[in-house]
Amino acid sequence: MYSASLPPPPRRDFISVTLSPGSGGTEAAAGGGGYNNSKAWRRRSCLRKWKQLSRLQRSVILFVFAFLAVCGVITYANIAEPWKSLTSRSTEEQKTDLEIPGLNPANQAVLPIPKKADPNLRDYSDFSLQKPPKELPVRRGPPNLQLRPPQRNTKVKSQEGAAKAEDSQAVQEHKTQKSVISWRGVMIEPDQVTESPSNKIKELDKPSPVESEDQKEPVPLNERQMAVIEAFRHAWKGYKEFAWGHDELKPISKSFSEWFGLGLTLIDALDTMWILGLKEEFAEAKKWVATELNFDKNVDVNLFESAIRILGGLLSTYHLSGDSLFLEKAKDIGSRLMPAFNTPSKIPFSDVNIGRGTAHPPRWTSDSTVAEVTSIQLEFRELSRLTGEEKFQKAVDGVMQHIHSLPGKNDGLVPMFINTNSGQFTHLGVYTLGARADSYYEYLLKQWIQGGKKENELLEDYVKGVEGVKTHLLRKSQPKRLTFVGELAHGRFSAKMDHLVCFLPGALALGTHNGLPSDHLDLAIELAETCHQMYAQVETGLSPEIVHFNMHAQKDRKDVEIKAADRHNLLRPEAVESFFYLYRFTGDKKYQDWGWEILQNFNKYTRVPTGGYTSINNVQNPSNPEPRDKMESFFLGETLKYLFLLFSDDVDLINLDKYVFNTEAHPLPIWHQQQ
Repeated sequence: MYSASLPPPPRRDFISVTLSPGSGGTEAAAGGGGYNNSKAWRRRSCLRKWKQLSRLQRSVILFVFAFLAVCGVITYANIAEPWKSLTSRSTEEQKTDLEIPGLNPANQAVLPIPKKADPNLRDYSDFSLQKPPKELPVRRGPPNLQLRPPQRNTKVKSQEGAAKAEDSQAVQEHKTQKSVISWRGVMIEPDQVTESPSNKIKELDKPSPVESEDQKEPVPLNERQMAVIEAFRHAWKGYKEFAWGHDELKPISKSFSEWFGLGLTLIDALDTMWILGLKEEFAEAKKWVATELNFDKNVDVNLFESAIRILGGLLSTYHLSGDSLFLEKAKDIGSRLMPAFNTPSKIPFSDVNIGRGTAHPPRWTSDSTVAEVTSIQLEFRELSRLTGEEKFQKAVDGVMQHIHSLPGKNDGLVPMFINTNSGQFTHLGVYTLGARADSYYEYLLKQWIQGGKKENELLEDYVKGVEGVKTHLLRKSQPKRLTFVGELAHGRFSAKMDHLVCFLPGALALGTHNGLPSDHLDLAIELAETCHQMYAQVETGLSPEIVHFNMHAQKDRKDVEIKAADRHNLLRPEAVESFFYLYRFTGDKKYQDWGWEILQNFNKYTRVPTGGYTSINNVQNPSNPEPRDKMESFFLGETLKYLFLLFSDDVDLINLDKYVFNTEAHPLPIWHQQQ
């Protein structure tokens, strides 16, 4: 049997902890003892942990610390000096620095430095960069026919203007030096322009009142001007009696026709009435605009026609009359036309529904005409300048910038159509200065003038276009060797010239007046003679819509030939428009005589006894010119206006150094720097 062994006694482990409150420091000093939270013990603990790390770990840690140290040194070097200068300068030193003449801080304060009030200075307007200008002298008509920029709060803006005056002057001098253009030895200095639309007012303020001391004695009206006023009143009588508030008068049937249903004739004629001094008629029309004109209609309108007639007419009337009603209406219609620019290419559609806010191309094509999309810029740019809303100018400037860089031009000449989807020219190879292309060239020049002669791409395209006309489209007729502008289709020249092309002599003369080469004026004089002959060689003394020129000498044949489909006359203004410019710039009385002949023939062959004037179908039949029973709105808006200005010897009656006419004869201000 086995004997039972006794189990071993249990093993016991003991830990002895001795707490001695007064001995920690002595033991630490001696190097013995346990944890006591002393600095020496912590150093020994960290050192043991550091030695336990591998060599790689220690290297990484050392590298990180070295990198942070280098970054700290670099950061300190960059911020030390600016911080030191900011903290060390006193308020008095800052004031002294800002008062040093010629000092232009890199980042100016948003708010100007307060200035001590000058007890002798009661108006701060002298310090404003854009103080209200002296009003243009008025020779006749209503007493306030002048450029009226919207009124600024000069007391608020004067301090801002004074604080920024030196920098603005330096920047303008620099830009002016860069903007000088040389064309065949002619140096063109850009005008000083106003601020960009973003710096303009945000409210529809009423223009400043006229100062009586700036008024000049009116120039008496002459016999020919009185005849124009009589013709206008006769036309207005028919419109008021038979077509009031409608688009166009039908004087034969004593009724009206509608295009947009927006009173086109009335709006087109507003500034004409103001210029002619017809106060009573103007007041009646203004009342209709205030109470009856409503753009909230479910109707399709043409972008181009609405811009030049309605928007242009309202803006012009606002500037001439100073009544903010017209600016409010202009902003309304301008905003309603903006959906036209919602295209893939930003080339606008031709038609807009101003009630629904939708736009579309014509039913038969997705193309727009080049003249239409490039002849709305003067109006929308001016609307941006007045309202401070950049969207209007941005949209139309984008169109011009796009076309500036497009291929498909022929020495500056452009095709007639452009696609709204692709943004490319279509129907390539066809070039004309007639319908669908004419006002593209006109608005290149006039935008450049409107903007103070600073937008050099516009001038470049205009001058190239004129050179293209000289190279490809100019010919001489027989037997009188009249200079005319034909058309080019796929390399084949056609001796066809629209009456619309008669705008060109006026544009060329205007360009020369603004510094372009003198040979432009020589060409203008030759072409004006041709336009005169388009009237003089016709049986009624009125030009047809289109003529063809004989280029080969044949017995008993005139220079001008007229086809049956082209012999109508629509009471167009282009010829008298150019006569007006040429008389203003040359003083040659023959242009007044030519205009007088045209007015007499309008009275003889187109005047309707019961009121109004009518376009005619046959300018070659004096006994029966075949009235068409329609008075276009531009007869009152353009033709009679240009005739009245042509017969005036008052250069300040719409001064061409202060206004530029849109293509519907509505004068808009040139953006000069206000002095």
